[in-house]
Amino acid sequence: MKSKKTVLFSVFVWGSGQFFICKQRLKGLLFFAVQLTMILTELLSGYWIEWLCGYIPDFSIRLHAGFFIKGVWGVITLGEKTGGTSGDHSTMLLINGVISIMILLMLLLVYYWNIKDASRSKVKSDNTTYKREQTSLKKLYQRYFPYFIVTPIGIAFLFVVCMPILFTFLTSFLNYNRDHLPPGNLLSWVGFLNFKKLFTIPIWSHTFMKVLLWTVVWTLVTTFATYFLGMFQAMILNHSSVKRKKIFRTIFILPWAVPQMVTLPVFRNLLNGQFSPINQVLLELGVISSNIPFLSNALVAKATVIVVGIWLGFPMFMVMMLGVLSNIERSLYEAAALDGAGKWQEFQKITFPLVMKATAPNLIMSMAANFNGFGMIYFLTQGGPTNSNMQFAGDTDILISWIYKLTLNQQMYDIAAVMSVLLFFLIGLVSFWNFRRTTSFQEL
Repeated sequence: MKSKKTVLFSVFVWGSGQFFICKQRLKGLLFFAVQLTMILTELLSGYWIEWLCGYIPDFSIRLHAGFFIKGVWGVITLGEKTGGTSGDHSTMLLINGVISIMILLMLLLVYYWNIKDASRSKVKSDNTTYKREQTSLKKLYQRYFPYFIVTPIGIAFLFVVCMPILFTFLTSFLNYNRDHLPPGNLLSWVGFLNFKKLFTIPIWSHTFMKVLLWTVVWTLVTTFATYFLGMFQAMILNHSSVKRKKIFRTIFILPWAVPQMVTLPVFRNLLNGQFSPINQVLLELGVISSNIPFLSNALVAKATVIVVGIWLGFPMFMVMMLGVLSNIERSLYEAAALDGAGKWQEFQKITFPLVMKATAPNLIMSMAANFNGFGMIYFLTQGGPTNSNMQFAGDTDILISWIYKLTLNQQMYDIAAVMSVLLFFLIGLVSFWNFRRTTSFQEL
């Protein structure tokens, strides 16, 4: 009976069961402080006190509610009045609402913890081994110390990482485009209309499928080419007959060491269709009779992007695999040689499995990075050459660069958000599936 009474007290006033019945004063005060902070935040950020005192006869949630209630109202309605300084800004209402809901969810977890702790504390207080509050707090501190340490990082993660993802997800269900821009216009919820538009309207579906196919080709070719080229180069540099290894390592690592923002504009000038130094040299040598359209022809531009991506990406895997190869026991190769194994068999049975086991997670992360390789496309080709049959996308645009154009150039935030959501789930599912198949993940 007392256990139910303890829980009932804490249901209405946080920590009261611990404070009055279990005699855990400090713990009860901490729970109550959280509840009091929530109530005061709502009261002082709005005009509830003035309304209760009769100073505001016509109370309105839009004008007079506090942080939490107005936040929830903002997410549901996205505003009621447009224009002027007194109008509603749907985007700001949505952002504030997302923040308030996230805080409310965290407070709900504390509320649940408060009720659960009240029940558990009463059971412990009835036990003869239960001594006093100081012992209880010490055990609580020891048990939850790791959570206390990671809590600030977790909160920062929620608001820095999770909140933008949630905002983008919600934007995909809005009519947020250049025809409905706050504060001049209010946004409204349109459900799955944006998703339907992307897959049913021919110009959108055609562009999406074409860009998605090129994104997949670009990702797979660039990732695996850089991986195996890096492995090949690492095996050469790791060979005992190679001299001056430090010099060669330094030369090969330069493409990776120099920032892409510096390298890619240089490549863009080198591969310019009209004034390309590469074309000029080849013309003077008689190798070609006309300029090669490195960036103006769709097929050639895609091949160029892949070649440049391989050149910039393979040094990372080369350095990584040099470390792995140097740590492989030579006795494995000696035993294989005694058994009559050749070089290919040694590579197939020893080198490749050990290198793959150590670098598979990096291969998956590189695949995800290439799938979202905005810098490579934007700084080299800017998505070009242009294609009139595609909706605001060029022949070398991948999904992320197309999203950038839709957002910054066309102000079509709703369609861009839809593709961002699809991109998020696609990369997440593929990466998770690949991680589950790696030996490193299975050993956890």
